[in-house]
Amino acid sequence: MSRQYSLRSQGPSSQNICSICWSNLTTGQGQAIFTAECSHSFHYPCIANNVQHGNLCCPACRAKWNKNNLPFQVPPLQQNNKSKHGFADDEPLSSATLLQTSSGPQNVTIKTHTETSAISAAESRPHYPVLVSICAPPLQDPDGEGRTPIDLVTILDVSGSMLGQKLELVKQAVKFVIENMGTSDRLSIVSFSTTSKRLLPLRRMTVEGRESAIQAVESLRAGGGTDIAEGLKKGTHILEERRERNHVASIILLSDGQDNYCHNPSQMLKKLPASIRSSDMQHEIPVHTFGFGNDHDAKIMHAISDASRGTFSYIESVGIIQDAFALCIGGLLSVVAQELRLTVRSASPGVKIVEIPSGRHVNQISDEQGVVDVGNMYAEEEKQFLVYLSVPQSAAPDTKTSLVDVLCVYKDLGSDEFIPVQGERVEITRPDFCSPAEMAVSLEVDRQRNRLLVADAIGEAQRLAEMGNLEAARAVLTQRRETLLTSTAAKAGDDLSHMFETELKQIMDKMASMNLYEEVGRAYALSGMSSHARQRASARGNAAGSCLAEKAGRKQLATKAARRATFETPAMVRMVRKSQNKRKSGSK
Repeated sequence: MSRQYSLRSQGPSSQNICSICWSNLTTGQGQAIFTAECSHSFHYPCIANNVQHGNLCCPACRAKWNKNNLPFQVPPLQQNNKSKHGFADDEPLSSATLLQTSSGPQNVTIKTHTETSAISAAESRPHYPVLVSICAPPLQDPDGEGRTPIDLVTILDVSGSMLGQKLELVKQAVKFVIENMGTSDRLSIVSFSTTSKRLLPLRRMTVEGRESAIQAVESLRAGGGTDIAEGLKKGTHILEERRERNHVASIILLSDGQDNYCHNPSQMLKKLPASIRSSDMQHEIPVHTFGFGNDHDAKIMHAISDASRGTFSYIESVGIIQDAFALCIGGLLSVVAQELRLTVRSASPGVKIVEIPSGRHVNQISDEQGVVDVGNMYAEEEKQFLVYLSVPQSAAPDTKTSLVDVLCVYKDLGSDEFIPVQGERVEITRPDFCSPAEMAVSLEVDRQRNRLLVADAIGEAQRLAEMGNLEAARAVLTQRRETLLTSTAAKAGDDLSHMFETELKQIMDKMASMNLYEEVGRAYALSGMSSHARQRASARGNAAGSCLAEKAGRKQLATKAARRATFETPAMVRMVRKSQNKRKSGSK
């Protein structure tokens, strides 16, 4: 049973809701309430925590508050460390960016599916799944500049191993990024080997800015060792010390070799700047890492992306590096929502929230409520979460049990306002006896259950492979594949479940021997884990169904199952197509 609902809440009803935790603002429930000078109210702990990060703007209307009127301590403003790093020289934002307004309604949509349409009144279900889907809206003008501009830093490995064709292909890929950024987007370029160097300050990609960026790219020369942390620190400082800020900021990091100074992920994570390891959605700077070829350190590159809310991509074939970059920027240039937080609340006494498997999205679970921090969402991106409930018996047969209320709040980047979206209450009928039709399992719920099974299998197999136990790793993949094939969705001939089965088989093939695992299997598995953990597309070698696959036909890529299995959004596919067409025309 499914439901779909979308609402931009406005008017008096939203005034009784805390815009931070999205809970009711009711006095007498043991929580102090703070009302700001702009008349919006919040739970005292919620707004105090918000202000501790130095945020003096109202989360509801973005009005700037006078810190002297706040009943809690406000941290001093952080000063740009210009004397330390000299990066407070970013080009000012364009007036079009500063005056940007929403060009139309940007509605996030909530859909829900219960596993079955009914539960018999005499039955209790200790682990009953409800699927919650969050769907982002499309871009208003995909071919124009009516989208949210971005601040992007590319951090490029120019160590000795990049000499020759590799470096030339990287130059070509970065030039493609430059060509597809708008005049309100800003780009900085950092190179690293034994040391790091900023080749381009944060510049708008106007005609002059693009010329400077291309000159910086052409100046790249290979030589020296590999110090990834040095490059990351410099790239992070560029974003930290900005005088002005576009709403969206991100880092692209590419490396083809082993780090000479950090030999395992824990050493690398200790060296990472705190700002890219923040779990705070308001200060999110994801690092999207690209492991180039078969000699890079996939474990370190995956650890960096995982800690920063980014994705890890594995570029197995040097020829598709531009397409892999295109996949990434196709998403980054289409962000339509930020700081999205999903809340699920019990709607009846006795109905308890047991579990929400959310991958690497931070969640907080109690009996009565579950909260998932989703963060940024790309245009037409969909994220799905199974909410497992404990459902008690019903004392009143032939009635309905209200299970949960589903809602979310996010920052709309056109209006720069927080928008609450209230989903429809999820209910289920409770007959004396369930008919076969009422007991039929929802394919949507079963598909997501299969995806979680695959994600868990990849993680467990990768762990065993790292211990040198490939036999056990392959056994896990075989067993989960058999389980998947007996699922309701697979038996119904579901295309998405078939693609999940193919994914397991491809990973199993890459674990045939330790040499093969270390050469390609590790990176392939880790990029898959990264993609499933964030429900976001990443390059994965020659993965079936991906628009990056060399033998993929246009008809195959157009299938809904292929897009859902790989998490590729329409904006991503369009950008990859553009890259592929450019490469083909350039080779003629």
